[in-house]
Amino acid sequence: MFLDALASRGLALVRQTDVSDFSFQGHRLRLMATQSGIWKPAILSAALSFNTVFAADPSRRPYDDEVGPDGYLRYKWRYKDPNDPTNYDLSDNRAMRNAMRFGLPLIWFQGVDRGLYLPIYPVYLADEEPARQQFVVAVDEGSLELRRDLASDPKLVRSYAMRTVKERLHQPLFRQRVLVAYDNRCSLCHLGHVELLDAAHVLADSEGGEPVVTNGIAMCKIHHAAYDADIFGIAPNYRVGVRRDVMDEVDGPTLRYALQGIHGQEIRLPRRRASRPDPDLLEQRWARFEEAG
Repeated sequence: MFLDALASRGLALVRQTDVSDFSFQGHRLRLMATQSGIWKPAILSAALSFNTVFAADPSRRPYDDEVGPDGYLRYKWRYKDPNDPTNYDLSDNRAMRNAMRFGLPLIWFQGVDRGLYLPIYPVYLADEEPARQQFVVAVDEGSLELRRDLASDPKLVRSYAMRTVKERLHQPLFRQRVLVAYDNRCSLCHLGHVELLDAAHVLADSEGGEPVVTNGIAMCKIHHAAYDADIFGIAPNYRVGVRRDVMDEVDGPTLRYALQGIHGQEIRLPRRRASRPDPDLLEQRWARFEEAG
């Protein structure tokens, strides 16, 4: 697949220009809209993709795409005026409705940074909620098929839908947004090999941590594992503290440079202040580190 080929070349994140030369049955067509959020090529009868724009402050997004009480994501209609009933029949909404009617796969381009998107595919439209002017999105075929069982077993359906949304959308988006914020470098050793980098949570899901950039820090896999094991902590002033017993150890160069060497240093921070780790979250995590010794 075209998007798989881009990812294999290191383009997991794409710009509009990266997806503008796809070829289908001899026709050259782009995969993403350039003006609106929904894209239907002229040669197709249904939508091919839709996108959610990036916003440093999610509350400023033009549409409120979110998880509903059933665990499924929502995508708002395109509209001129939310109080105008003719919005139901706008061409973009009809194109999405056709994709839903025929069970066609779609691409959801999720904004990671300005002009930079993570393609989530294939996704499907499982339902429509006209009263709220939105579509219900299933992020895999299993969620789409389970949707019909919502009335008979809502707990099972919700559990499956939430798990797949986390695995296929929230976790990949969290990683990409954190790495982009840190210029694809470890905040501690400045390693720049993306395949060796993770987005470490300040507070884990089980501790109430959310998959947002301010709850994430870019780390190489060694530092991520050490952070999760409380071998070192990061204080609210962004300075690193390494556990006393680890500082007293005598071992090879990995211990000396990768762990003991970061004691007392300040982590490398994102240029955008809104992307920096939340000091309140760091304080909670620092308290756990101090308890560890």
